[in-house]
Amino acid sequence: MSFTIAIIGRPNVGKSTLFNRLVGQKLALVDDMPGVTRDRREGEAKLHDLSFTIIDTAGLDEGPKGSLTARMQEQTETAIALADALFFVIDARIGLTPADRAFADFARRADKPVLLLANKSEGKHGELGAMESYALGLGDPIQISAEHGEGMGELYDAVSKLVPPTEDEDEEHEETDEERAARPIRVAIVGRPNAGKSTLINHLLGEERLLTSPEAGTTRDSIAVEIEYKGRGFRIFDTAGLRRRSRIEEKLEKLSVADALRAVRFAEVVVLMMDAQNRFEEQDLRIADLIEREGRALVIAVNKWDLMEAQPGQIAGLRRDADHWLPQVAGAPIVAVSGLMGEGIDRLMQAIVQSYAVWNRRVPTAALNRWFEGAIANNPPPAVSGRRLKLNYITQTKARPPSFVLFCSRADAIPQSYLRYLVNSMRETFELPGTPVRITLREKANPFAHKRKRPN
Repeated sequence: MSFTIAIIGRPNVGKSTLFNRLVGQKLALVDDMPGVTRDRREGEAKLHDLSFTIIDTAGLDEGPKGSLTARMQEQTETAIALADALFFVIDARIGLTPADRAFADFARRADKPVLLLANKSEGKHGELGAMESYALGLGDPIQISAEHGEGMGELYDAVSKLVPPTEDEDEEHEETDEERAARPIRVAIVGRPNAGKSTLINHLLGEERLLTSPEAGTTRDSIAVEIEYKGRGFRIFDTAGLRRRSRIEEKLEKLSVADALRAVRFAEVVVLMMDAQNRFEEQDLRIADLIEREGRALVIAVNKWDLMEAQPGQIAGLRRDADHWLPQVAGAPIVAVSGLMGEGIDRLMQAIVQSYAVWNRRVPTAALNRWFEGAIANNPPPAVSGRRLKLNYITQTKARPPSFVLFCSRADAIPQSYLRYLVNSMRETFELPGTPVRITLREKANPFAHKRKRPN
């Protein structure tokens, strides 16, 4: 494992801004409101020729035992235990506070190298606050501005004494098929607020890695965790609950939703988690439609199944409901689970692996041609304005998701209903359940178009 540094400090001193600066992406949510970060988030940091793992943490704060605030601090303590060194961040504009002094003692007790970072040091006010920080007894403060990128050279000098420089590879390495197969499957868990997404991931990990609460909206950032399940690697993203746009008012929730949507675009398989007692509601259908438009493999998980009264035919009823409400992803795997009790987890993970395989599937050209001829013979394309539509041939251009180009005459005249017929027939023939199937129409060039018509 690479050298790991945890960013700690009281709330709203700029820890997440520094995290984003070091990883080179806006991965962590940032807002003026204190306490935005709740779960710990890991990323691969790059500082010139130094590479290391960086952990963003919730602000050190005290709260009653068992409360959300107390469990946020437990997450921070876990990050400190995992880290090889600490960035202790203060707000240089405000200067030292009693909380800073208390948590400086906390950092010292960790018995690990501590770099004192005086953030927001730009300007005269920042200079005065940085001078105050000498009183913490954590050594010379490194004056930085995470937002503006100031002081990164001084930070590099300090970090280079802890982290060995990484050697650049002389040649660019091309990923082999074996390496691609061994790479973790990227999975995003999405759904409405309080559907049980974090609880499910905690059960997979076997620890309380993600904060959970009966209160909806506990998760804010999209947190990625690495797990291995029965010899297969997975990188799973927990996301904030997605509500209807009309109900999203706070700026912070808008940022959380945008972060969740980025996780969907980054994923290869998306698990749509529904509450068993309120399944297939309008927002569930909207989320499923978004997943299909983004071209991701879909698995439906109906959570809190342990709260349902056992009745014959329930699972078959779920299958019928899914195909009725989500015809655009007909056959998508649907699994009844209980994230709290651990029921149905094996079936869910198997469904993810199978959906990933379907999403990557390529159809042999010979089989595709045989199907195409049969599909047209069984149901010829309709005539439009008294003129027959001619479908010439079809070819697969790529997988992830399976995508095809259909060469034809008068592409703009082919009805969407006929394209749906082809997609559904293809799903059934080549066993492509649940995954989006793309058919692009392209008109075949007319070899006689360049010739002028003879005058009458």
